[in-house]
Amino acid sequence: WFLFASAVCFSRLLIVLLLNLFQQVSVFIVTESYIFQGDILVPKTTNKNADPCVVKGCLWPKHGRHVNVPYVISPYYTQEERNIILTALWSLQWTTCIRFVQNSYNTRDFIYFIPLNGCRSNMGRQDGGQYISLARPGCLSHRTVQHEVLHALGFNHEQVRSDRDAYVKILFENIKEGKFEFRKVETNNLGTPYDFKSVMQYGKYAFSKNGLPTIVAQFNPNYDWGRATQMSANDIARVNRLYQCSES
Repeated sequence: WFLFASAVCFSRLLIVLLLNLFQQVSVFIVTESYIFQGDILVPKTTNKNADPCVVKGCLWPKHGRHVNVPYVISPYYTQEERNIILTALWSLQWTTCIRFVQNSYNTRDFIYFIPLNGCRSNMGRQDGGQYISLARPGCLSHRTVQHEVLHALGFNHEQVRSDRDAYVKILFENIKEGKFEFRKVETNNLGTPYDFKSVMQYGKYAFSKNGLPTIVAQFNPNYDWGRATQMSANDIARVNRLYQCSES
């Protein structure tokens, strides 16, 4: 019994030490990335004009009816903070075929939630461990966790989608200098309409330098939005369509 208990304690200590080391390494890797659209991490070795999802594919593999996404949550989060992350993950599972499974440390690709600076994520599946930074306390909300996880699943911001000009007008004169969060990109909209209620939609005053709107709706410049607290019906539909959740 003594030997068994000692082995268990040693194993737990080893896991914690490895996670601590992994977090320190992750800081280096995150800092070796540049930030695109405000919260998307792109490795500096990537051509800035190329979407990594287009270049090498970014979907998580599907096995049978489900898409398993291994994850690790940093031990530096409190139990209350862990519960916020887990609740957001479970909410995705309830409405899609995505299944978040605890990483068993023998899978190559997985996501790692860590409390670094800001709210940031890679776009789609990357090679090896990838990082979702959820700084405390500002990034630990149901909405923000869902937002960053959707990036990791391969989804872009709503206001940069390829057909956005038919729905919104970007007021570049009101945007802070040096910000490229509103650069339009080629997107697969999966047959879903532009959605002001999407959890991926920036607010009307995002990155404003003067308190004036940076995004206005084409149909009504006075229309306000950007207060989504959870994924919209279109967000859910896009996940299910991208990962063909209705197919076995």
